[in-house]
Amino acid sequence: MKELHIDAKDRGHIEKIRSMNYDQLHELAQEIRKYLIEVTSTNGGHLASNLGTVELTLALYRIFDPYEDYIIWDTGHQTYTHKLLTGRWDAFKTLRTYGGISGFTNIFESEIDRFGAGHVGTSIAAALGIEKALRLQRKKANVVVIIGDGALTSGQALEALNQVKAQNSNIKIILNSNGMSISKNVGGLSQLLETLRTSKIYVNIKEKVKKGLAEAVEFELKKIKEALKVALIGEDFFESLGLKHFGPIDGHDIRTVEEALKQIKDYPYPTVLTVFTIKGKGYEHSEQNPTKYHGVEKFDPDSGIFDKPQNAYSYSEVIGTTLIKIASEDEKVVALTAAMPDGTGLSRFAKEFPERFVDLGITEQSVVTYAGGLATLGHKPVVAIYSTFLQRAYDQIIHDVAIQNLDVLFAIDRAGFVGTDGPTHHGVFDISYLRLIPNIKIITPLDGQDLANVMYTILKQRDKYSGPIAIRYPRDIEFGKIDEICGKIELVDPLKWQFLIEGKEIAILAVGMIAKKYIDIAKKNEWTLIGVRSVKPCDESALENVISKHKFVITIEENSTIGGFGEGVARTYLEKYSEKFDCKILNIGIPDEFITHGTREELLKLVGIDSESIELKIKSIITKGVVV
Repeated sequence: MKELHIDAKDRGHIEKIRSMNYDQLHELAQEIRKYLIEVTSTNGGHLASNLGTVELTLALYRIFDPYEDYIIWDTGHQTYTHKLLTGRWDAFKTLRTYGGISGFTNIFESEIDRFGAGHVGTSIAAALGIEKALRLQRKKANVVVIIGDGALTSGQALEALNQVKAQNSNIKIILNSNGMSISKNVGGLSQLLETLRTSKIYVNIKEKVKKGLAEAVEFELKKIKEALKVALIGEDFFESLGLKHFGPIDGHDIRTVEEALKQIKDYPYPTVLTVFTIKGKGYEHSEQNPTKYHGVEKFDPDSGIFDKPQNAYSYSEVIGTTLIKIASEDEKVVALTAAMPDGTGLSRFAKEFPERFVDLGITEQSVVTYAGGLATLGHKPVVAIYSTFLQRAYDQIIHDVAIQNLDVLFAIDRAGFVGTDGPTHHGVFDISYLRLIPNIKIITPLDGQDLANVMYTILKQRDKYSGPIAIRYPRDIEFGKIDEICGKIELVDPLKWQFLIEGKEIAILAVGMIAKKYIDIAKKNEWTLIGVRSVKPCDESALENVISKHKFVITIEENSTIGGFGEGVARTYLEKYSEKFDCKILNIGIPDEFITHGTREELLKLVGIDSESIELKIKSIITKGVVV
């Protein structure tokens, strides 16, 4: 599908805000917030983070020119005001819809989105690269980074920050400090920044100093106040790395932010300006619970109540509930996550077993290695992490866990299409990038109960199912009562496939929870349908049985066909069964391209793995008598 592209020459809103007085800017800020709430309440999206950056963006684009300068937004999930001001005010109504604008920065959508991002921590490194390119091309432009205090704790951001002085950089970094990433920040650096946010002595003295100085000379005496800050709080982290550090200032006071930006714009050194903002600013429900309103689905803007199906539970909730049951019976179970306790369903676990819950913040690499350390002393670590974020810890999976064959269980959430977050968040590569690693097993449960059973079995029988194991499951829901799942938990064989429908001639091998989408077409057409519970190792006894009795075997997976389950089946057939049986194999999955955003149902249809498309494709095979 062709990406929506916005004309980057539309400067209307930038010129408009530069001609406004502060009263008019305040009114515009409220209008923007109202618009953000209106659209996200219908389309979903990142609400709280964007409500917190409205005034900051307005002030930023009155001083820096997004059309001439290079403004790099970290993560991209706080850029809705940026999009509104750079030619996408009307298109914003299509936010995150199929064919509409992205919820993140996207270089194919607009040239003013200088660097696309959906994962945290990339902005400083990208900015250094852009700055280097500008120098090589003898071009002059300001390079500005906006990064949150949560994102700053990620390894890549800190690595790049450490290189700023060595690169003779002059970038300007605006640190948006709100004490949050998705959930509340953790770790020493976030505690340092929070100390700066909340130090009553510093804040009180700062206010008294501020009131005693004329606005014109306040910033010129900044270093005096910075010295005072260091004396009260300790050595400045950024100054120790060779960056000049200014702030903190009120990120919702446009005039104050403007004055600070004017001063640092021509400052001949790399600079960090800390601004304090409130995540969820201007919307009562979001201010009170910014984590809940970080990433929202459809909701009622007046009451703040989410439009959720009754008696439904997510697979993330199944993981959290099941782990609580297992941990109550086994003190060696430890749950880990990387800044995602709510998204991965571990919030209740964290409250029930605080000593056996580990959140290392946005540090996927460290979380995996930490889990490996736990496993060496006989604990049973469970790393709950989104498929797309696990990509960031690939070396650690191989080097720290798989080579040592450690008993680390990966609960891979959001496997498959995640829907409206789009290509930066789709979990469609994990089977491929894990399948090639020795020692690792990949399990794909068939429904919520099977997910609970598989996890229960593996953790209860870790001696039998040893080594690194990945359990993958989609971002989806089931209907029923989640507490009943724990009441029905039983031991199963996670390495065996399940025959769902017995048929003839055609056999469908469908990976994981997508399998049950094909029950109706399998019954109607008398096709065999098998739920593939184990991708690796392959259930070869079941595979041989299927190949021996069917003319065609169709593999279906919500993963890339390159390196996927189907590729493994085809190879096994050629190596072991091709001389013995005459069977044709067809692999169906995600094509070799990045898939856009849209609802999960829209995307399944787009790539042809919805039940209707599968039925048509199989009937075409039967008619032609060959695999096409």
